[in-house]
Amino acid sequence: MTTKDPRAADPRAARLARLATLVADETRAACLLALLDGRAWTAGELARHAGVAASTLSEHLGKLVAGGLLAEERQGRHRYVRLADAQVAQLVEDLAAQVRPGGAEVRPRSLRESSAGSAMARGRTCYDHLAGRLGIAVTDALTGRGLLCQDTGFALTDAGLDWFDSAGIALDRTTRRPLARACLDWTERRPHLAGVAGAALCRHALATGWCVRIGSERAVKVTAAGERALSELLAIEPTALR
Repeated sequence: MTTKDPRAADPRAARLARLATLVADETRAACLLALLDGRAWTAGELARHAGVAASTLSEHLGKLVAGGLLAEERQGRHRYVRLADAQVAQLVEDLAAQVRPGGAEVRPRSLRESSAGSAMARGRTCYDHLAGRLGIAVTDALTGRGLLCQDTGFALTDAGLDWFDSAGIALDRTTRRPLARACLDWTERRPHLAGVAGAALCRHALATGWCVRIGSERAVKVTAAGERALSELLAIEPTALR
């Protein structure tokens, strides 16, 4: 009688192990976190961000592209990479939320690092939607006004769908991506709005100048126009956005 190899019981096990190996390297993890800003980076930019040589970074990027976590394109001499899709971004953000220190706080090494950390906690992009205190404030306001339901996962109500239409924020309902999804915020430890609605809101906020990107990280700042708009549309107090 032959004994069945337990490793052959689930063919996903080997693929999961390969995925874990890809993320387990600190340099590759730094690249994945940087690319959560939703933009395409050059290999040189990522090398400087990760603090490694360009040749070393190129090897890491090759593994991430081959593993399906990154997509790449070339323009002239430059090689650009970005996260493959929203599903990969969700994976990276969910993992980052799990490793955020709890009781033991990591002290910033410089005033610049402290300022950057404060800006990220105040407001940032999480791939293609808003996060930090800004993302939570918007999510709470949508929920409080009956536009977003959090009873069993995130779902836009009929009033919420009407709100997006009236605000001029188009929702793509042809995609297989969830219309609304909860994403655990790694600084606030609470869920903020992601999915099609979260992406559309973030895109609209940046396009209309409600928010502007600041620094080289994912941090965003709400402008005076954004404070007025969010106050009028969602009754969010400007002080909650600063």
